[in-house]
Amino acid sequence: RNFYYITMLRDPVSRYLSEWKHVQRGATWKTSLHMCDGRSPTPDELPTCYEGDDWSGVSLQEFMDCSYNLANNRQVRMLADLSLVGCYNLTFMNESERNMILLQSAKNNLKNMAFFGLTEFQRKTQYLFERTFNLKFISPFTQFNVTRASNVDIGEDVRQRIEELNFLDVQLYEYAKDLFLQRFQYSKQEEHQKNRLKRREERRLLREQRAHQWPREEAAEVAITEDYNSQVARW
Repeated sequence: RNFYYITMLRDPVSRYLSEWKHVQRGATWKTSLHMCDGRSPTPDELPTCYEGDDWSGVSLQEFMDCSYNLANNRQVRMLADLSLVGCYNLTFMNESERNMILLQSAKNNLKNMAFFGLTEFQRKTQYLFERTFNLKFISPFTQFNVTRASNVDIGEDVRQRIEELNFLDVQLYEYAKDLFLQRFQYSKQEEHQKNRLKRREERRLLREQRAHQWPREEAAEVAITEDYNSQVARW
């Protein structure tokens, strides 16, 4: 079988706030095995940020204060090949090297995907999806600018703190946005070129059709004239 890998990326700050609100309402990832190199991480490699069944009611400050919160740089971690950095074993290599490898791996995997979209560009995402897989959705994608994340009122200092916690995601998103817009522009140019060639071919066929019609019309006129002249001669 041929599998096409696709994904959606989101602005890191909005995504982080959205996950916080999700966790605040009682969501957990307890069933996630976090498999890497054939095994799940040990409790020491991946501690939990809370005790009890869930983290319901967690404040944003508490959410940010947990240093091993998997919400941090989630998009890079989920796109990267974790086996390159020893999975969840943070002692496998120094932090700066680990971050560099993870970010580059995420970029490479994103670039090699058949398709990826950005939630902040719904219409462009729809256009690229349709062009990539040669299909048409029955209704246009809707851009919802008012979300749970957008309703969270945060100060500039909190925003900066979230960006610091997600500095790898911020870099990945900038890369993704640039690549996404390049793909969109290329697809648009390709479509315009295809339409120009199609119109040119249609004009050529029309000219040929007219050229074939004119000789028949001229021949018909000659036949009519000759027939008239012969009638006059008999009269």
